Amino acid sequence: MVVMAKKKSSKRILAVTTSAGEYRSVGYRTGLWLGELTHFYDVATEAGHEVVIASVDGGVVPLDPESLTSIVLAMGGTKKRYADRAFMDLLDATLSVSDVSADDFDAIYLTGGHGTMFDFQRPELARLVSEFWRQDKVVSAVCHGPVGLLEATADGRALVKGRKVTGFSWPEEKLAGRADGVPFDLGRALKNKGAKYSKALRPMGKHVVVDGRLITGQNPTSAKGVAKAVLKALR
Repeated sequence: MVVMAKKKSSKRILAVTTSAGEYRSVGYRTGLWLGELTHFYDVATEAGHEVVIASVDGGVVPLDPESLTSIVLAMGGTKKRYADRAFMDLLDATLSVSDVSADDFDAIYLTGGHGTMFDFQRPELARLVSEFWRQDKVVSAVCHGPVGLLEATADGRALVKGRKVTGFSWPEEKLAGRADGVPFDLGRALKNKGAKYSKALRPMGKHVVVDGRLITGQNPTSAKGVAKAVLKALR
């Protein structure tokens, strides 16, 4: 008797990126930190799942120039994706968060990059994240992506209230030379919403926090860890 291996169920994950390509306060360029998308995308798709990319406004996704330097691209396979025309074309015509529904996905992943500090608190994204949570689906974010959790709600209160989370830390903003460019301290903002915020002992250290269906990573080095935690939660 031959016992057939049970086929793994494929899941659909919505990855959301910023549409903001500039620091409003100082004027220089920003956008999606590319590796935070590619690292997650690679882990999820190699496991047989589908990742659909959307952005706040839809259309072309701006890329943070610093995420495209040779040193950064060499980390975690991002350079291979950057050279992949078919993949990069996905970032030229993304869906808008206003045009997607949690009904069609099993999880949401909020990518980072400093652009999120300027557009991830939009009401349409807050409604979408809240919708995923109400449907008992996985909600995840990395680096500055948790900005998209700030206005999301659950049972009439802040989604993050009383829950363990992480996100890009203030020491990391200083290390990156962005303390004067960002509009607020993400860690403090999460705490002000009642979240139990934590960070790695050293800036840019890997740090992933799992609180049930809520999964967050602190910085770019944590993106693969977030992906693995999301896949585990989806099993």
